[in-house]
Amino acid sequence: MTKIAMTSVVRAIAIALAALAAVAVAAPAQSIASRVARVSNGTVRMSFKVKPGICGSGNSIWHVGGRGRTTWGDNWNNSRDVEWESDCSTGPARVVLDRRNGEITDLRFYVGGRWRPAGADVVDLGMVPAREAADYLVSLAQTERGSMGEKAVFPATLADSADIWPALIKIARNPDVPRSTRTQSVFWLGQAAGDAATRGLNDIVVDNSVDREVREQAVFALSQRPRDEGVPALIAVARTNKDPEIRKKALFWLGQSHDPRAIDLFEELLTKK
Repeated sequence: MTKIAMTSVVRAIAIALAALAAVAVAAPAQSIASRVARVSNGTVRMSFKVKPGICGSGNSIWHVGGRGRTTWGDNWNNSRDVEWESDCSTGPARVVLDRRNGEITDLRFYVGGRWRPAGADVVDLGMVPAREAADYLVSLAQTERGSMGEKAVFPATLADSADIWPALIKIARNPDVPRSTRTQSVFWLGQAAGDAATRGLNDIVVDNSVDREVREQAVFALSQRPRDEGVPALIAVARTNKDPEIRKKALFWLGQSHDPRAIDLFEELLTKK
């Protein structure tokens, strides 16, 4: 073989390897959705890493540091898919999807424990990358028209190293998404850490094109933010929002805050001539 021919072979192999590498990188992003789609009738299980400090038992999920507990789903979900050996199991997240005629008919979520023995109709995807799991769940929230979209939001918020807040803000402002999914997105935005979530909630509150119910949920979510973030935002809503019902909601939650800044605002409004 000539030197030129050898060079051409090496180049062709390099191109082929690069193409295979590109496919290997792109494939995982589509693998969860495509693997789920291959199950027309049956149950799909998947597991992924949760954020630090999250543990669960039954249908209760909470922060180990005592920052709060969330009861998710119905009580009968306690033992349908997962068994627990301790009061609080730290990870992984476990998502179960029931599929009938190519459609998702139920979504169940757990943290910790271990899978119960699987039947013949159960497909286990194993441990999947947390960010890809979050992306898949967010896609369900964006596209599912029934309650499945709403159910997909909370599990997505617990996926490790996944920044889903910008996507949840878009969902909250999208009139084509069911209202229940939008209000669920707003609620979890209110539980998020960081200024970005608060800014997103502010934007939702002032956007009169968003359903009032969703905007009211955003006001409530602001009331759940740390005081130095939530109180100034609620005061701004009470002072400037054009919707009187939204202003009333802001004033109500300010009254629950017992913050001196809220009392100053009440005095100003009550003594204003």
